Amino acid sequence: MATIVVETIINAPIKRCFDLSRSIDLHKLSTAKTQEEAIAGRTCGLIEEGEFVTWRAIHLGIKQKLTVKITKVKSPNYFRDEMVKGAFKSMHHEHIFEEQNGQTLMKDVFVFESPLGFIGRAFNTIFLTDYMKVFLVERNAVIKQIAEGEGWKKLL
Repeated sequence: MATIVVETIINAPIKRCFDLSRSIDLHKLSTAKTQEEAIAGRTCGLIEEGEFVTWRAIHLGIKQKLTVKITKVKSPNYFRDEMVKGAFKSMHHEHIFEEQNGQTLMKDVFVFESPLGFIGRAFNTIFLTDYMKVFLVERNAVIKQIAEGEGWKKLL
C-alpha cells in the first residue's frame, strides 16, 4: 500500500475548513481539471457519515468512476472516506483538522493500493503516488483559498 500525507495551514476557523472539505460543491470546483462530477448518492451540499458519492472524472486520459462512503465523522476534527467501488484495489482517505494558534492545520492521509500486484506497485512508485499527491495539494489550495476569502459563504 502507498501512503500520502499532505498538510495545509489555513487561516480560517476549524469548523469552516472541516465543512468545506465535506462539500461536494467545493470538490467539483477544486477538481475542474479532471472534470469531476458527482453522479450518484450525495451530489451536492455537505456529505455526512453513512452517505456515499459516486464521482465520474477523467484521470490519466481515461474516464473513470469512483464511489466512496463516509465511514466516520467526528466534527470538526476528523472524517474518513473509503472506496466502495473504483479503479483502486483499496483506498481510504482520512481528513484530520487541528486548531493551532488561530489557524487550522488540515492533514490528509491518503492510503491506496493498486490492482495487478507487482505491476500495480511499480506503477505506484513510478507515477501514481506523485500524481495523487499533486491532486491533493491542488485540491487543498482551493479549499485554503475559499476558506480564507469570502467564497465559503456561497458554499456553506
